[in-house]
Amino acid sequence: MMRQDENRKGPVGDGDEDGRPDPRLTGLTAGFVGEVRACLGADRIDRVRALAEPLGPADLADLLESLDPRERARVIGAIRDSFDPTVLIELDDSVRLEVVEQFDTADLAAAIAHLESDDALYLIETLDEDRRIAVMQAMPAAFRDILEQGLAYPESSAGRLMQRDVVAVPGFWTVGEVIDFLRRSQGLPDDFYDLVVVDPAHRPVGTVPTSRVLRNPRGTRVSEIMEDRGLSVPATMDQEQVADIFRRNDLISVPVVDAAGRVVGAITVDDIVDVIDEEAEEDLLGLARAGERDIYASPLRTARRRQSWLLITLVNTILASLVISRFEGAIERIVALAVLMPIVAAMGGNAGMQVITVMVRALAARDLAAGGTWRVVGKEVVVGVMNGIVFATVMGTIATLWFGEAALGLVLASAMMFNMVWAGLAGTLIPLTLDRFRIDPAVAAGPLLTTTTDVLGFFVFLGLASTFLL
Repeated sequence: MMRQDENRKGPVGDGDEDGRPDPRLTGLTAGFVGEVRACLGADRIDRVRALAEPLGPADLADLLESLDPRERARVIGAIRDSFDPTVLIELDDSVRLEVVEQFDTADLAAAIAHLESDDALYLIETLDEDRRIAVMQAMPAAFRDILEQGLAYPESSAGRLMQRDVVAVPGFWTVGEVIDFLRRSQGLPDDFYDLVVVDPAHRPVGTVPTSRVLRNPRGTRVSEIMEDRGLSVPATMDQEQVADIFRRNDLISVPVVDAAGRVVGAITVDDIVDVIDEEAEEDLLGLARAGERDIYASPLRTARRRQSWLLITLVNTILASLVISRFEGAIERIVALAVLMPIVAAMGGNAGMQVITVMVRALAARDLAAGGTWRVVGKEVVVGVMNGIVFATVMGTIATLWFGEAALGLVLASAMMFNMVWAGLAGTLIPLTLDRFRIDPAVAAGPLLTTTTDVLGFFVFLGLASTFLL
């Protein structure tokens, strides 16, 4: 049976009783994982339990991810009675699916019911549909209703991210009344940072940090010490927008409101850190065209995920090959063209990817203020011109000295200049256009840019060579 034991002690100080560094500070070492594996191999289950139980949720998740499926199952079996379900939140998706299969429906439902509502909702939505239905049916009715309400919100929205338990107080209460209320209440969230101040309709009018409540005399009214900006986010807002609000306003928590403006939950900064990490990882993998994070997935599943991006690359190369085939005669007569033309495409592609990386980051962080978009486009074109002049001069000179023909060097320089400028222009306009049509630029911009720089680069270089050298 899994249980959430918040009072369980892990290693403290600079090391545990064996002199091992505290993994909460240093992370798991290869030596620690190796010792767990050795104990499993020697069937020393008591020692495995002693090593694994003190670990915090993130470190235990790292340990489970470092083991193969058979070892993972044996570690779970060793610590089943004290297993903290928070570990499931920290696991990679592929590993989590394996781990939850080791617990029956009743145990899994009981464990999830002990989590904060936002963590429970996240865990429930990662289960496959049949398991999700079975687990929710095994939950207490009140908690099941909370999860069903959360699942009704759009994916990746504030409603999915928020915790339903929120501390709301009226502005006319005194500090003493608030403190007495907090001491008497049984259903408070385990952790909260701000108190939400609400009007009679339960709409937020401000927030008060708990530290400020504790520092003021009991007779002070909440309305006198609250921050009255009344900042809140709608439950349907996308989580990326919520993260941007946290970043711009340096928030610790923010209330979430329904369509009528009433408080229905709160989002805390620990959840926003996860969102930022998730979105950054998604953008990075999209730029690399590697699909989803799949380090723990099976080879077959990983291969299938990546095939679509490889197919796009194949189409790109076919288009480039078609352009080259139109100039077979020129290439046959001037063999140097075959040697030099990859340089034009490669330089344009790399220059464009530099611009796309910057633009995707700017779009994700919402750094492009109103009216500043065309300034950025103009700047990148100017940068393309400057870099084009430098590298066109360098490669034009090298080609002239290499093949002993100044006209060939001039053609190469002209084509490279064109492609570098185009890379700066396309590297800004493609992400902006995709974002305008609500297509993720991190995923789609790279293939589009590569196609244009390759095709145009070959076309311009070979076209100029056919015109001026033949």
